[in-house]
Amino acid sequence: MELEKQLDALETEHRRLEEALARPEVAQNPAEYQRLSRRYAELSEVVEVYRRYRRVQKELDEARAMLKDPELKELAEAEVEALSQEAGELERRLKTLLLPKDEADERNAIVEIRAGTGGEEAALFARDLYEMYRRYAERKGFRLEVLDAHPTDLGGFSKIVFRVEGPGAYGLFKYESGVHRVQRVPATETQGRIHTSTATVAVLPEAEEKDLEIKPEEIRIDVMRASGPGGQGVNTTDSAVRVVHLPTGIIVTSQESRSQIKNRERALTILRSRLLEMKRAQEEQELRQARLAQIGTGERSEKIRTYNFPQSRVTDHRIHYTTKNLEAVLSGELDELHEALVRAEQERMLAAMAERA
Repeated sequence: MELEKQLDALETEHRRLEEALARPEVAQNPAEYQRLSRRYAELSEVVEVYRRYRRVQKELDEARAMLKDPELKELAEAEVEALSQEAGELERRLKTLLLPKDEADERNAIVEIRAGTGGEEAALFARDLYEMYRRYAERKGFRLEVLDAHPTDLGGFSKIVFRVEGPGAYGLFKYESGVHRVQRVPATETQGRIHTSTATVAVLPEAEEKDLEIKPEEIRIDVMRASGPGGQGVNTTDSAVRVVHLPTGIIVTSQESRSQIKNRERALTILRSRLLEMKRAQEEQELRQARLAQIGTGERSEKIRTYNFPQSRVTDHRIHYTTKNLEAVLSGELDELHEALVRAEQERMLAAMAERA
């Protein structure tokens, strides 16, 4: 059986890693020890489930053998049924654990929220989304850093870009890419009418310098004074930075820091991540016919979620998921929603694998 051959190979690798981690020379090399430990941890759950699967299969064979004994047949039939069900569940779990993983999932995430249709109400909704993600990041133990923000007079954001730092940040936040829609009575509405506004969320895996090279001649860097509503946060020096990537025309700004150097670094981080995402998208397009179906492709035109205030309802249109706990979602309780998205993605990938088998 192909699945068992693959699992046997992983179990052998797991055992060799365990032996390697016990060697003094490996323990004295922090980088190597960390690399091996990470792989060992990745394989541990698979191996544990596989060992349980083999034990259940052995018990199932023994129970089937008992069916030949008239005195034990009734008891054996019940045991065979229970063990068969458990074996099936474990096999599905193993197939899920062996699904191909996106290496970018473990990276930090660069999140960009832009107000869409709806004027000032859309900008206020963009702030609500930012606050939702900030609270969610705190719940997950991630660190959030604002890289660029363009506040509006009423306290919203026409655009805000931030970094979420922590292992697996992109793997979670990537499901937020798309168009978010809100239905509610705006604070500025005097007639009590419900308005529909939108905000667009783009989530990118943070790129590192080694991922791609940005040549000096490919960019133009302009410095300027920060813009936005008045107050102490407005810079009085030319510390804001705008980076233009000449080959693609991509423009990135950063003005959150009073340091021009820091703003330059942040702008280049955003630019590098956008270019990496463009490269990934191009590669995905070229291999689309061969790739497994996935959820949350990040297409900007896709309306992925609606937040309906009158009904206290949140609906994710990709998986037809609805919860009546709008307040909890906006306070950063996104785990249940993301778990449903992950399960749906896994089910689609398993179905695609079954079709190809």
